[in-house]
Amino acid sequence: MIHLPRVVLAAPSSNAGKTSVATGLVAALTARGLTVSPHKVGPDYIDPGYAGLAAGRPGRNLDPWLVGEERIAPLFLHGARGADLAVVEGVMGLFDGATHSSVEPGFASTAHVAGLLRAPVVLVVDASAQARSVAALVHGFATFEPGVRIGGVILNRVGSDRHEAILREALGTAGVPVLGAIRRLEQLHTPSRHLGLVPAAERSAEAVATVRRLGAVVTEAVDLDAVLALAGSAPDLDAAPWDPAAEVAAVPGRPRVAVAGGPAFTFGYAENAELLAAAGAEVVAVDPLRDEALPADTAGLVIGGGFPEVYAAELSANASLRADVAALAARGAPIAAECAGLLYLGRELDGVPMCGVLDVTTAMTPRLILGYRAAVAVTDSVLAPAGTRVRGHEFHRTAALPAAGAAPAWQWSSEGPEGFVHGSVHASYLHLNWAGSPALAERFVSACAASGVGGERRRARHAHR
Repeated sequence: MIHLPRVVLAAPSSNAGKTSVATGLVAALTARGLTVSPHKVGPDYIDPGYAGLAAGRPGRNLDPWLVGEERIAPLFLHGARGADLAVVEGVMGLFDGATHSSVEPGFASTAHVAGLLRAPVVLVVDASAQARSVAALVHGFATFEPGVRIGGVILNRVGSDRHEAILREALGTAGVPVLGAIRRLEQLHTPSRHLGLVPAAERSAEAVATVRRLGAVVTEAVDLDAVLALAGSAPDLDAAPWDPAAEVAAVPGRPRVAVAGGPAFTFGYAENAELLAAAGAEVVAVDPLRDEALPADTAGLVIGGGFPEVYAAELSANASLRADVAALAARGAPIAAECAGLLYLGRELDGVPMCGVLDVTTAMTPRLILGYRAAVAVTDSVLAPAGTRVRGHEFHRTAALPAAGAAPAWQWSSEGPEGFVHGSVHASYLHLNWAGSPALAERFVSACAASGVGGERRRARHAHR
């Protein structure tokens, strides 16, 4: 049994200000000298970046669709190692979850995760267009599912002292305490673009300033002692922290695996790199915007998601690294690419040259593709044998032509296969958290060790000695 104070921030709907309030709460509690572990319900990569910046440690996702219900509490405890408390930001409305036909309504919702964590919920309510009706709203949410404990309300976008007084008076009859009231503050608006908020990693100094201001606002407007008391009321969790070393077997040889990062490739789950390391890889970083070559002795490459379409010209201008990636693929080194990685490996993106590893062109479109996917591997690859079933998600506004190669990666609908398996390259639009399918990491590292690529200079050094 592990006792970890924790609280889940939810809302009646999207766009209520959850991310701003959650980030501000993490910043405010961190400023008090507490070690706060930030988490995010759902697959979103962007929101956890802001809370992570506020906490000074990675924001971790909690998604039952991607990793299974049984791993939520262990992954939560793993991410919160050494923390005094945890703050979990919800997704969409409190009870809104996956709409896939294979699961029950509400699966992977904020309420679902709060139940798996046995955590009290703070409801963030956008009060900008209501007065006494807020009491009916909160009462409805507090009684809709008896297993969900709403322990308090934070009112957001309150217009005035009089407005706040009306709201507080009305909520006095709802039986849920008001923990804070935040005024409308347009100066704290966080910039957005085609896939949501601009990632914190891209905004650097501006993001730090925004997080600092959010912390100051929450410190002023929210009763932090009441939040801490609520978090401390969470019962002990009967679970052990997730251990990546228990999920995979370590491969001998310690192959070096480069993982793409930097402003163009900010989408990734921390568990993926942890599983690579547990499987025996030496994990190193590469920034395709700035690094002119892959790290020495690279035996494999993982390129996750991000915004290469925003940085297409700069990525294309780094011709030396593009050539290095193409040469790595030509030598048979395993490469796993998803979404942004697929765009980078293609022949061109929005008309500018990319790595040319795959004979595919990609371009921005007006259509947002978003949703959970239950996929089956079509072709044996460095990630998975044919027939392997995984759960992932799509999140992009680009399209690939063709959508699949002669040896496709996945199939998840009647519309046809998707993605590319080309030699030792696996590329697809499907985002995966490998914690849900740890065998992917072990298979990839095994392929890196077996390929013989990357050890040439290392073997030469040892021979010279």
